Amino acid sequence: MPVITYRDAVSSMLREALDEDERVFLMGEDIGPYGGAFAVTKGFTEQYGKQRIKDSPLAESVIVGAGVGAALAGLRPVVELMTINFSLLAMDQIVNHAAKIRYMSGGQFSIPLIVRTVTGAGASVAATHSSSFEGWYASVPGLTVVTPATPRDVIGLFRSCRELNDPVMFVEHILLYGTRGAAPDTGDFRIPIGQADVRRAGGDITLCGYSRMANVAEQAAEILARENIEADVVDLRTLRPLDMETVVNSVKKTHRALMVEETTRLGGFAGELVSQIQEEAFDYLDAPVGRVAGAEVPMPYSFPLEQLAIPNAQSVADAARKLVNRS
Repeated sequence: MPVITYRDAVSSMLREALDEDERVFLMGEDIGPYGGAFAVTKGFTEQYGKQRIKDSPLAESVIVGAGVGAALAGLRPVVELMTINFSLLAMDQIVNHAAKIRYMSGGQFSIPLIVRTVTGAGASVAATHSSSFEGWYASVPGLTVVTPATPRDVIGLFRSCRELNDPVMFVEHILLYGTRGAAPDTGDFRIPIGQADVRRAGGDITLCGYSRMANVAEQAAEILARENIEADVVDLRTLRPLDMETVVNSVKKTHRALMVEETTRLGGFAGELVSQIQEEAFDYLDAPVGRVAGAEVPMPYSFPLEQLAIPNAQSVADAARKLVNRS
């Protein structure tokens, strides 16, 4: 399989969608001649024209609202919000309109809309560009929330998202665009929505994360392996629908679990995972379910301070070691 970057995986999936379906168009801030804030749509205007690659005003409510309207009219828009922080300006359109129209119309209308957005910290772009709100959106019935961590998962999940007739939050991490990985080169490759991935097998502890934190969990597992501690690493891949069966089966095997999340501990999505593990696998646990999360602060602009606010492989390994050694 070819090795490509995460950025190239996203770009190739957008090109594939535009090539295969004339109903697809892209809309967002600076996605036209500029090529996108993260260079994902570089060259798209020249190839597809301004009718299908639509530069928008700096107005997220307009971007998503127009996407909802276009989807209602029979098109299949893919809209881009430059960061997930800016999605707050489109919260009404996402939560009250896109997510609810099918239900409130008794199934008469659907919203085949993909909202691409960028989450996460680590790029020194300060607090208003560095939040991780995907867990918020996972609490909304009617939305699908996808958080791919590798080029392979970008390809497999995006193709599956295109087949849905309901709105999707397709959440890409800001630090993943330059990462590389093997990617399938066949057009029929799909990853089912709502299917977690066990990226590493082990019997001592379950490390569970999503997006970039799944990669961090895997790096932590490599550190632990040098100490003869073998971890199961579970990448959730999607937050709604949520594959708790894979998580619970892993915990039943390892008897210990550590949730890894970039956002803050208080109110984080990991708390939901802990709750469901307690409900479904309590009798299998040999230690309390642990959590490693971001610091309880707005994300610092200073790079050294920012690094202290984000979980890393060593902090995850240290927390896992304490759980494994707990008597």
